[in-house]
Amino acid sequence: MRIANLSVWVMAGVVFLSGALAGLSAMAGEVAGRPVDREMGFQRAVTEVMHDIVWLDNFLLYIGGAIVLFVTLLMLFVIVRFNKRANPVPASFTHNAPLEIAWTAIPVLILVIIAIPSLRLLFLQLEVPEPDLTIKATGSQWYWTYEYPDAGIEFDAVMLEKDELAQYGYTAGDFLLATDTRVVVPVNAVVHVLVTGSDVIHSWAIPSFGSKIDAVPGRLNETWFRAEETGIFFGQCSELCGMNHSYMPIVVEVVSQQDYDAWVRTQQAMNGAATTTLAAAE
Repeated sequence: MRIANLSVWVMAGVVFLSGALAGLSAMAGEVAGRPVDREMGFQRAVTEVMHDIVWLDNFLLYIGGAIVLFVTLLMLFVIVRFNKRANPVPASFTHNAPLEIAWTAIPVLILVIIAIPSLRLLFLQLEVPEPDLTIKATGSQWYWTYEYPDAGIEFDAVMLEKDELAQYGYTAGDFLLATDTRVVVPVNAVVHVLVTGSDVIHSWAIPSFGSKIDAVPGRLNETWFRAEETGIFFGQCSELCGMNHSYMPIVVEVVSQQDYDAWVRTQQAMNGAATTTLAAAE
């Protein structure tokens, strides 16, 4: 029995070490989605949804800028043209039908122009395509639990302390963003994410993906993404969920299909070794 237990522990150690080394080698790759000091704007978009969000944001900025410029010029014109000195005798009319129609119709037309791409983006976010992979994310105070139902994989992701970052291949700048485990998905795959909470309301958000969905206890919400490039992407809980709300980071690593398949086999082997160890102990 002791020999059997020893062999199980050795196998578990080898599998864990191989997984850790694979994780460290992956961390040597590009960290594609993260906040950057003194930068403005969104994080780099790597999904169709996020590309459309950035486009719509810029589109609205142009429209808003044009409106502000028009109103500013109109105010300057009125101040200069109709002040007491330039216009000592004001006009006595009270209505101008063409002008009133124009200032009613033009804003309506602007809203219609804004609504068309906005609704398209809304439907793109809410309508989940046929998924290649389904992941369930459960928010708890203050960590995330991930399940891959089709692969039989489940693990918790807890924020790393400063003195743990180097051990997992992160840098000091990744503090408050890095976790001890991370979600791994294949590139160009439609990932269906089911999100819920176990205690209070949390929110699963990855800025580079354009993904943000509340994790509500007793309710199963859904979102999706399809990452167009490999890399490591950071997110955080985006719903005030208690004292340690700011200590619930999210890490998603996008890898090639081959690397993803290898990661799945490693995780399944680790789970199998742990199950065998528990059975042998009993």
